[in-house]
Amino acid sequence: MKMPVLKALICAAILGVGGCAGSQLDPGQYSGFLKDYSRLKPAQSATGFQVMRWIDPDVKLSKYNKVYIEPSQLYPKPQPTAVISAQTLQDITGYYDAALQRELGKSLRIVSGPGPDTILVRPAITAVSTSTQGLKPYEVVPIALVAAVVNTAAGGRDQNVEIATEAAFLDADTQKVLAQVVRTGGGTPLENDKTQLTLDAVKPVLDGWAKDLRLSIETLKTR
Repeated sequence: MKMPVLKALICAAILGVGGCAGSQLDPGQYSGFLKDYSRLKPAQSATGFQVMRWIDPDVKLSKYNKVYIEPSQLYPKPQPTAVISAQTLQDITGYYDAALQRELGKSLRIVSGPGPDTILVRPAITAVSTSTQGLKPYEVVPIALVAAVVNTAAGGRDQNVEIATEAAFLDADTQKVLAQVVRTGGGTPLENDKTQLTLDAVKPVLDGWAKDLRLSIETLKTR
């Protein structure tokens, strides 16, 4: 193969295919679901994942013994695609609600509406997307690279799955914001750009988010 052609393929692969999924959203990617993003700071979740978070320094979670979880929203209004169907998006929010109920119910009494001594959880799924995976190091070899580029052009390459959430925690009686969090997660990769995304690809992410919220609340209740 002539060197100019090989160089062009390498440039196309690096610029058009390269990149890796980040663990937290850039501020330019915030959805607008939360009322105020200015106080968010980088932090680690209870299980060590990177998040953007704010917690009222004066909050006393020990006074709360109940939790009301609003049905999670899809925000902004999603546009289903050939890979991500409207049904899958509904499945995701439904499972997220169940995961939050399951985990937070281990620390607080689940109630059916706002009231005194109650934390109101207002969650949203703010992004669900797929994108072509970047090249692995062993593929940056002339012969393997050409095969990788051809495979990408044909839509045969694995697809990264990204999902994001934003959530606010309020005093259910006064509506005062107690905490906010923004975070992303990577689901199970899809085989190619024709593979349908299903709930199973993001279940572990949703379970992890719910568990982290419970652990965070348990930690804050002891201070």
